[in-house]
Amino acid sequence: MLVRLISGVILLAVLLFVIVTNGPVLAVFTLIISVLGFSELIKACGVRAKDEKVALPEIVGYAGIAAFDFLMLFYPQFFERYSMLVIILTIMGMLLCYVLTFPRYKASQIMAGAFSFLYAPVLLSYIYQTRNLQGGQYLVWLIFCASWGCDTCAYVVGMLIGKHKLAPVLSPKKSIEGAVGGVVGAALIGLIYAKCVLAFLPASGLSPDIIWIFPVIGAAGSVLSQCGDLAASGIKRDHDIKDYANLIPGHGGIMDRFDSVIVTAPLIYYLALILLANR
Repeated sequence: MLVRLISGVILLAVLLFVIVTNGPVLAVFTLIISVLGFSELIKACGVRAKDEKVALPEIVGYAGIAAFDFLMLFYPQFFERYSMLVIILTIMGMLLCYVLTFPRYKASQIMAGAFSFLYAPVLLSYIYQTRNLQGGQYLVWLIFCASWGCDTCAYVVGMLIGKHKLAPVLSPKKSIEGAVGGVVGAALIGLIYAKCVLAFLPASGLSPDIIWIFPVIGAAGSVLSQCGDLAASGIKRDHDIKDYANLIPGHGGIMDRFDSVIVTAPLIYYLALILLANR
């Protein structure tokens, strides 16, 4: 527990630095966790052939990540228009590997490779995209309030009063009471966060009449974060592994620590666009 706590504090400090710094620093951080998350999924899902250290579809995926993030960082004016093209070309490249080397790879391996590319790198990019929204320096923290805040609240409530299993086979320790506590806790954290920004950072431009949006986004994000957590656990159970990697002491790999963040980030991004537009 002590190792987990220390590594968690270090990770939070790194996150604080890269988000406050923004620009190339945050982009490089996003690229690194995207590559690591993709690599962990590729390994977990068995995309590599038995005699391979690096699979051809995996190489195509790395090239796609590089192109996607390069476009996002250096050509943001074209990113919205052409990012989908990069995604399509990457998936088509994996299909080409399948066709040209048949029967080296099974169709399930190619589909797992395409899923890994969409699941980790593409969805994680919304951390950077949220940070670049108007007021993004404040909105981006809602991603972590909704995911890690929910995780902490759900754990505490589940330990105290959890009785009814949420997903008995998939995650026996999670309870319905804990899940509800996570949603409520994330909403409260969002509200407290908004009030703190308003009180201590008057130059933020945050208006008192939109404070209610923060707990709404926090609650909505927490629901999806728990789905992401369970989905990542399901992948591990399907492939009989305990952790995706041992990169972060006490936590596991990038996919173990960012499993809920991955699915929460795009939701926060679009909710912020919808609810905060023209405000």
